[in-house]
Amino acid sequence: MTPCPVPVIEDADMAAAIAAVRDSVGLPVGSRIVAAMSGGVDSTVVAALLHQAGYEVIGVTLQLYDHGAALKKSGACCAGQDIHDARVAAEKIGIPHYVLDYESRFKDSVIEEFADSYLRGETPVPCIRCNQTVKFRDLLDVARDLGAEAMATGHYVERELRGNQVQMRRAADKARDQSYFLFATTQEQLDYLRFPLARIPKPQVRDLARQLGLRIAHKPDSQDICFVPEGKYTNLIDRLRPAGHAKGSGRDAGDIVHIDGRVLGQHDGIISYTIGQRRGLNVAVGEPLFVVRLDPVKKQVIVGPREALLTGALALKELNWLGDDDSFAAAAAKKTDVLARVRSTRPPVPAQLDLDSAGQPIMRFMAGEEGVAPGQACVLYDPEDTDRVLGGGFIARTVALI
Repeated sequence: MTPCPVPVIEDADMAAAIAAVRDSVGLPVGSRIVAAMSGGVDSTVVAALLHQAGYEVIGVTLQLYDHGAALKKSGACCAGQDIHDARVAAEKIGIPHYVLDYESRFKDSVIEEFADSYLRGETPVPCIRCNQTVKFRDLLDVARDLGAEAMATGHYVERELRGNQVQMRRAADKARDQSYFLFATTQEQLDYLRFPLARIPKPQVRDLARQLGLRIAHKPDSQDICFVPEGKYTNLIDRLRPAGHAKGSGRDAGDIVHIDGRVLGQHDGIISYTIGQRRGLNVAVGEPLFVVRLDPVKKQVIVGPREALLTGALALKELNWLGDDDSFAAAAAKKTDVLARVRSTRPPVPAQLDLDSAGQPIMRFMAGEEGVAPGQACVLYDPEDTDRVLGGGFIARTVALI
């Protein structure tokens, strides 16, 4: 039988919020839970509500990159002021708090991969890598070592037991839903994780923070990529992979080429371009042109008309499956219908899983999708239950519709 959904908290009622947290945790009061505290309002309210609900809470904050650089950048997380805010909040709440130095792990798993991905002509999503590695792999191990029965985070996504399986579902506050960034969460990780804000809209979270006396109630949300000062990712790549480096071809100059083969101009490096880009091409042929492909081997930026942006099919890598079938491949063999989201800001569109001639899973769009780039995530939802996350993968290759 399908369980009754937890009601959405429509106002900042503390008793209702605590009841919602207990429902989302599903463990006896008094259970030990590790709360991942980034120093922002969401994770801080999670820790405070868990404590109010009667759980034994241990706060853990990760230092992920250089303190000095972070202090100079507003809207960042996991360093500098945010670590201080998490420590102060834990003291206010009355829970133990630990800061773990994960700088080297973060650099190896997230920052280095970010740079190399751009040089391959891809568009990486480092927040997914961070959740996939240092947060939902390494930090989960720490939580288990601390004897916790679960780890809770401030992500806006729902975890719900349906039958014998724990499902990942979109948050009640669709404007804040973060399921796109969590698609790589495995079933084993999902069994251990808890997301207490799944049914509490963001405005109510800030109201609860004020009621709890937390000084971060008005703190702005983190924005952009936390480890990229001023949002200039090319500066980071220049430092990590300078021109002439073995992996540095993405900074080499080359041609801007029309899809019909004409050379229209030159560029200073493919890392300055993204799929779907129209402005800043500095070429004129009497029609609007868009970046439709990047070729790091030939050092080419390929451009064409808007219809050339339409993608008909995708090859995916690093697959993760959370659906009812035994595997992603099994679902593909059945030609399972899905809803596919290729960017966090776009709605999911109808698609179908399939197997290619080599027996590898692929995904076909029913009507094409525009501006899809290798390196991005493709997250899948159930067309019969549109809040349910079925899994997804990273885009390895695209096939044009035309």
